[in-house]
Parts: sequence; structure tokens; C-alpha cells
Amino acid sequence: MDIVRWGLIGSGEIARKAVVPAFSELETCSLTCVASRQPEKAAAFSRDSGAKRWYTRWEDLIRDEEIDAVYIATPHYLHAEQAIAAAESGKHVLCEKPMALNGDQCRAMIRACAGAGAGVKLGVAYYRRFYPLLKRIKTLLAEGAIGTASLCQINSFTWYDLQPGDPQYWLFQPEKSGGGPLMIGGCHRIELLLNLFGAISETVSVKGNVHAQRDIEDTAAAVFRHAAGPLSVLCMSHSIRESSDTLHVFGSAGSIHVPALNRGEMLLTYGGQTETECHPAHKNSHLPLIRSFCQSVLKGEDPVVDGSLGLEVQLVEDAIYAAPASAAPVRAHV
Repeated sequence: MDIVRWGLIGSGEIARKAVVPAFSELETCSLTCVASRQPEKAAAFSRDSGAKRWYTRWEDLIRDEEIDAVYIATPHYLHAEQAIAAAESGKHVLCEKPMALNGDQCRAMIRACAGAGAGVKLGVAYYRRFYPLLKRIKTLLAEGAIGTASLCQINSFTWYDLQPGDPQYWLFQPEKSGGGPLMIGGCHRIELLLNLFGAISETVSVKGNVHAQRDIEDTAAAVFRHAAGPLSVLCMSHSIRESSDTLHVFGSAGSIHVPALNRGEMLLTYGGQTETECHPAHKNSHLPLIRSFCQSVLKGEDPVVDGSLGLEVQLVEDAIYAAPASAAPVRAHV
């Protein structure tokens, strides 16, 4: 096999704007079929994406004998069921993030893909693992360019005010999304922190609704202690108009500042000097991820971003959402 034949489940924005273009550009990919629940939408998606055929039932797609792998681009609560069924049909699985709703579902996905009679690859779409900027930062940290890293801080703010009837309103339903911004976008940043600083040994979080009364938090912060030593702070919000996606790393001899993660710009400060670097990501953030996953399938290797990494991220999420929603107020005593 020198090409991976794909089936794509889901026809949302990520599928249309990132996954399909990556399939079209990569020589190791071929999009065979797509699945979307509404016949008209499925037919139009198939035509626009260049797929050979379409299905309204994802269960039918995974049984298609002309595909080798399935890309799952559906709401979070569907990931585990669809991935397990695809694995049991002998299909490799690349799943959107977060991997599932909880660690138990992630473990079930891993077991299904590694199980007898399946032995298929399982990947998770944490595409920032392939950002040249983060590879550069990881190298700088390993070289001690800023001394000992002590603290990392991330701010990620996006305005979300979905209304009932919006196709993405499921994001505001905890039984379908798993949580608010700390789950929806926070999982990407947790993966980033694990990549840069290693395993997380302790988690403290505060979640709240400061703008809108929803069933999920709209603003939250989490503090992590990494087993290797550093602390990291992750602040996420869907109730701030000013968008932000910053990364700051402070060390004993310098610091690294990223004003906008997706742009790839970086300020490196050390020894009283500041240097500016730029390491932009691919214009299609999903393409390096999909290319890498295809190579793992074709060469019989483990994916760079595999199920075990997806599980590690999800266990941190489980710890965040297992924490009490509120604590006793702290009062000063005179």
C-alpha cells in the first residue's frame, strides 16, 4: 500500500476547511467517501470534496471495503463510539480533539484499536505538536537558553455566544462537549504544555460563568505542576471580546514570549538582549498532522500523536472537571 484511502465522518468547518484540503494536497491520501446525516448535505459535501460516494449513516461508511482509515470530525460525544466501531471494522482512526469525553472512553478506544483482529493505528488531531515554533521553543528549553524554566502562562480568549438552533450549539451542552473553554480549546493548550514541560503531577482549577449563565463555564483558569518542576497557568475564556492566544515562558536567565501562537512569532530575552524569531506553521494546520499519520500507517509505525497522548490530555481534563465547582470563601480575620 502506497496510499491511504480515507472515509471522512462529519461535514463541519474543520472537515471542509482543513481536512479535505489536506487530503487533496497530500499524495499519500485519497478521499473515498464522506458521511453526513442529511442526504442533501452529504451529496453536496461529496461533490465539493471530490469523494467518490457519500453516506448518511456513519455505520455504513466504516464498513466500506475501499477505505483504509477513518477521520472522525464529529461532536466530542460521538468520538468514542465511532472510533471503536471503525477499529472493529479494521480501519485506522484519526480523531478530532478532544479524544473523547473522559479517560474511560479514551482507554476503550485504545483497547479497540490495539485489540485482536484490529491492530489499527489511532491518532488524535493535536496538530500543534507539528508547529515549527513549538519545536524551536522545546529546543531552546533543552539547551537552557533561558536558564531553568520556572513558569509558563497561556491566555486563550475567544468570544462564543451560540444560540439554540446554531449547528454548533452542542458545544454548550456538557453531555455532548464535556465542558467549556477548558475542554473545547484548553485540551490543545494542555497538549502543548505536556509537549514542552512533560507530565503534569498536580492540577488546581477555578471555573465560572462571569458573562452568561450556561451549563458550561465561560471563563476558567487552571494551574499545573509539572513533574519536572515548572508551574504552568492556563487561562481560557469565551466571554472576552479581545481575542488572545499568547504563550509566555519565564526562566532563571531569560524568557520567551509568543504574542500569537498561530502566527509563529517569538521574542527571546536573555542576557539583557531581545531577539525576534518567526517560525510560522503550515497554512493548513492539519496537513502536517495528516501527513505524519499517513506515514505511520504506510510504514507500520506508531503515530506521533497517538491514543496514549490523547489519554494523557484527557486525564488532565478529568482532574480539572472533577474539582469542586466552588470552594469556601476566604475571609480576612482582624
